[in-house]
Amino acid sequence: MHTTVTLLADAPAQLLPARQLMAFTLATHIILVPLGVALPLITLVMHHRGLRRNDPVALLLARRWSAVMAVQFAVGVVTGTVLSFEFGLLWPGLMGTWGGVFGIGFGVEAWAFFLEAVLIAIYLYGWRRLKPRTHFLLGLPLPAAALLGAFGILAANSWMNTPQGFTLGADGKPEDVHIWSALFTPMFGPQYWHFVVAMLITAGYTVAGVYAVGWLRGRRDRYHRLGFTVPFTLAAVFTPVQFVLGDSIARSVFHKQPVKFAATELVWRTDTHVPEYIFGRLHPDGSISGGIKIPQFDSILAGFTPGTKVTGLTSVPADDRPTATQATIAHWAFDLMVVIGSLLILLALWYGWCRLRRRRLPTSPWFFRGAACAGVASVVAVECGWITAEVGRQPWIVYGHMRIAEAVTPTRSTSLWIMLGLVIVVYVFIFGSLLAVLLKMRTGWRLADARRAGERTEEPEADTPYGPRSRVPAGDPPSGGGTGAGPAEDGRP
Repeated sequence: MHTTVTLLADAPAQLLPARQLMAFTLATHIILVPLGVALPLITLVMHHRGLRRNDPVALLLARRWSAVMAVQFAVGVVTGTVLSFEFGLLWPGLMGTWGGVFGIGFGVEAWAFFLEAVLIAIYLYGWRRLKPRTHFLLGLPLPAAALLGAFGILAANSWMNTPQGFTLGADGKPEDVHIWSALFTPMFGPQYWHFVVAMLITAGYTVAGVYAVGWLRGRRDRYHRLGFTVPFTLAAVFTPVQFVLGDSIARSVFHKQPVKFAATELVWRTDTHVPEYIFGRLHPDGSISGGIKIPQFDSILAGFTPGTKVTGLTSVPADDRPTATQATIAHWAFDLMVVIGSLLILLALWYGWCRLRRRRLPTSPWFFRGAACAGVASVVAVECGWITAEVGRQPWIVYGHMRIAEAVTPTRSTSLWIMLGLVIVVYVFIFGSLLAVLLKMRTGWRLADARRAGERTEEPEADTPYGPRSRVPAGDPPSGGGTGAGPAEDGRP
């Protein structure tokens, strides 16, 4: 405890509120990121199915998902822009010194946001207005634009973990910058693919969870079955892949950021035959309380043999490593992420067994309860991943080169606390409005389905979102007061 208190006492007063503000905005923004990155791909998979099989249910689902995609993207742009401003406002030391090295990643992300906004607008506008094949082809660049945005932000973050692509001048500032080397750092590949697959899994389980809830409430029609099956299948296929990628990034941290690995695994002294702790708490004297201890297992995980030497936290001075509290936070976040991932693998195996061996969906209500919770659990796992990455890197904002305390703004701490309170209020309004809009959209879709179900005998979703629209007879006024060549929309997105 003495070390922790000393480090906090030496830190600027602005450090705590600045970190809390950044943590809050990042944690809330990342809730939207999975849908922003992966929902375009999931929507286009459903769209392709609808075109290939001439399936109006699949096309209707794709159209409705595209509307959700547009709404969440609009909110995501707002929260993402706030984060971009916070880098300059809260961490001027970072941007002033190192912005010329790793700032290209933020530039790439900005262009990706712009491109994705244009493509979403075209794709959303194209329903009922473009030929089916043309419309689908115009939507194909959407996933690439989303991946480009992820590329930009992950390039910047991976550089902060393994900085390279520059030389330090006599004044200690970077010069002779090599852009490609700064973009493609040793941690970029493991971080990027781990992140992208995590987004796909999270979005797939989140979308499928909506229809799993409907299934549990008795909505067993083809609309809900297809809405569940396509995104859940995609997520289930990539869940085991993510387990392998997670092991790969942990091994990269072991080699490239050994002190962060030590914090994540609660390794106090450098040694071989290091035990693995599942949860547990690290104390400032190096002792660990609670948790489940598995002898030698940490060395086995790191190097496949019990004799693998694992670097401990005491290999560096106390002010160059996370505190015991920070190490415990990173360790718990990592373990919780692994536990959630393991449960999702079991759920995916259950689904795969029924689909491959029995050629049908699981029938147990417990499966659909698990599927309904899988989306929320995946979001929690994503949050835990970022906590592990950022808290485990303490006290460095640029690993090995600049501490967070050296980068923080000189703005008075009182002003930062007030700013945090205002941001919380604004974000509650923003996310409350997003939820209200999504619920209103859902209600409108259900009313439209119910109205059509009462007007004719076929299923309410048997209408296709493609034209041609009915022509208005000459001399008759257009319905709904419109001036176009067809009747007004029927309310079924």
